[in-house]
Amino acid sequence: MKPRRLGRRVVYTHPWLDLYVDRVRFPKGRLVDHHVVYFKRESVATLVENAEGKILLIRSYRYITDSIEWELPAGGFEKGETVFEASRREVREETGYDTSGHRLLYTYNPVNGLSNKVFHVVHCRAGKIVGKFDGNEVKGVRWHTQKQVREMIRRNRIHDGFALASLLLYFFGVPAKEAKNS
Repeated sequence: MKPRRLGRRVVYTHPWLDLYVDRVRFPKGRLVDHHVVYFKRESVATLVENAEGKILLIRSYRYITDSIEWELPAGGFEKGETVFEASRREVREETGYDTSGHRLLYTYNPVNGLSNKVFHVVHCRAGKIVGKFDGNEVKGVRWHTQKQVREMIRRNRIHDGFALASLLLYFFGVPAKEAKNS
């Protein structure tokens, strides 16, 4: 037997997410009011690697934490996009690079006790620079050796959970699924 929702109250709605309070009965009878953040779009982080095996990181402005962070290119799906289309678009917008050889490394729920959010991790190869990065979101773009990225993780220089999970999955050697026509 699993927990069962008995009712739902809408607290807030927005085109990106909704906030609910669900009345839930757990298997042994306990009743709770559980806050739920319902995301309307899935997200993708992309680990871009060049021919030399270097990894592309971006410096992102993070208003909420009042910081500028090292991260992977990432963002939400647009309506109708596949995971690989969203990956390619986000990399172009945030770095200016085109990409190919997309492979899905992993799909997971980062906070499954609080939300339905789905994160996808994609690995791909860098192509040509086809534009400029969005200076409103990104302060800069830089290639790092894998050794440098590992050292950044060891020294607590990467704080973004999406980037950390993605990099650790990659360094752990999780097998990936190839994309068709990527």
